[in-house]
Amino acid sequence: MKNHSLLPFLGLVFFFTLVLKSTAQDMELPYHQIPDYAEEYTPGNVVARMIDGLGYRFYWATEGLTQKDLDYKPSEDGRTALETLQHICGMSYTILNAPSATPNVRQDLSGFSFEELRQKTLENLKAASEAASGKSSDDMASFKIIFQRGDQQTELPFWNMLNGMLSDCIYHTGQIVLMRRASGNPQNPNVNVLMGKTRE
Repeated sequence: MKNHSLLPFLGLVFFFTLVLKSTAQDMELPYHQIPDYAEEYTPGNVVARMIDGLGYRFYWATEGLTQKDLDYKPSEDGRTALETLQHICGMSYTILNAPSATPNVRQDLSGFSFEELRQKTLENLKAASEAASGKSSDDMASFKIIFQRGDQQTELPFWNMLNGMLSDCIYHTGQIVLMRRASGNPQNPNVNVLMGKTRE
């Protein structure tokens, strides 16, 4: 009799396990692979594709990092991998804010966990790509980098994003790949940045 009384409970456990598994799959981080490319080479689509390429590289550069990897730094006065991730995350906000010309206020990301930094960076990049996608050159003339420091604002055109934050994020993502290899945990060798897909 006692065993029969457990059946409804076990059924509930099984049901909630399926729901949680389904929810986890629905919440999968973006850029496990690069999205399909657009049909037209509009200015916005080209920028979106650059951001998508960064997102794919960042996803796999940070997939499976351990605490040992995060603590690694190449020299006494260099950044740790975790500090580099904080820097990339900060720039991802600037990339996201440019299409809407939203001012950037300095943020302290030191309290973010690795998981939070990774998720927020990938989500910011995905949203920035979507904001740029399909935009014309006239649309993109309104994209601005705005730094807000107290009452002072510094404004730059989106051109500076291309050689600034976008290029810098790619550069630092490469550093993460190098640092994790040096700390004994190399990136998945099946990553294919040309095709934007990773062989499972």
